[in-house]
Amino acid sequence: MRLMLSVLLACCAWTTNAAPVRDLTLAFDEFYRSTEGQPSAERVKAFRRTVGAQFAEFYGDERGAWTSAEQDARIAAAIRVYPTLRPAYLKKAREFGTQLPRYVQEFQQRFPDYRLPGSVWFVNSLGEMDGGTRTLAGRQYLIFGADGMAKYHGDGDEGAFFHHELFHTYHEPRLAACSEPQPVWSGLWTEGLATYVSQRMHPAANEKELLLDFPAGTVARTQAQLPAAWAQLEQVLDSADADVYASLFQMSSKDKALPARRGYYLGYLVAEDAGRTHDLDTLARLDCAAARELVTRTVHKLAAAAR
Repeated sequence: MRLMLSVLLACCAWTTNAAPVRDLTLAFDEFYRSTEGQPSAERVKAFRRTVGAQFAEFYGDERGAWTSAEQDARIAAAIRVYPTLRPAYLKKAREFGTQLPRYVQEFQQRFPDYRLPGSVWFVNSLGEMDGGTRTLAGRQYLIFGADGMAKYHGDGDEGAFFHHELFHTYHEPRLAACSEPQPVWSGLWTEGLATYVSQRMHPAANEKELLLDFPAGTVARTQAQLPAAWAQLEQVLDSADADVYASLFQMSSKDKALPARRGYYLGYLVAEDAGRTHDLDTLARLDCAAARELVTRTVHKLAAAAR
């Protein structure tokens, strides 16, 4: 009971721009310290009873993303790796409460009709993410992972990252009707345009800060294989096949011939080209049909130029 109460007290909620933010980052740290020395299996159970129970939509087995055994393994792995991340993780936890409101305000200066979504969480994501949207039990959440931010961002400027994720919450509802299951062209557009918008808002940001160069060297390897990358992309724009999608946007790609996660950079090039003839507000408001037509035309144009 003592552990349960202390971890619950470590959770906090606050409000920014009229949207509630739930923060479990320090709850995870308190859980970690309170269970040090216990067997791994007992720590996993303790996590589920305390931190996990406070955001069951994300951590619980009912989410269906992993089996119960797989989720236990993910929790155990997050516990094992935490000491190596802890200094950077706690720094992110301390800064988030001032960073998010500032970046939301900056985003609203560029897109005045933006409103932060109704459910924002800051958590230890068990290695899943630095940030992004998730639909859980039919409801959309904006989730930031302090562990992912610590692992992938280091001490770099995170302005482009925050604005990339905020743009997703502004843009994705406009394409909801054409994104289930998500075809390649839609993923290319949503990720590419979010990257392009964050670059326009942060012109000095480097490829890593724009989330393009992960894993390191992705941009250079993609540039070296651009003709082949465009040619492959031309053939799969309307595909919703999970393996095809993974080959472009995830690290778990089965396609070893071309760089993993190259879709972010290719999508950025598509959005950058579109930005030469369209302003950001117009691009952000394109519906499914108009966005698909623009993406298809631009991919074919860039592929032809690369040949």
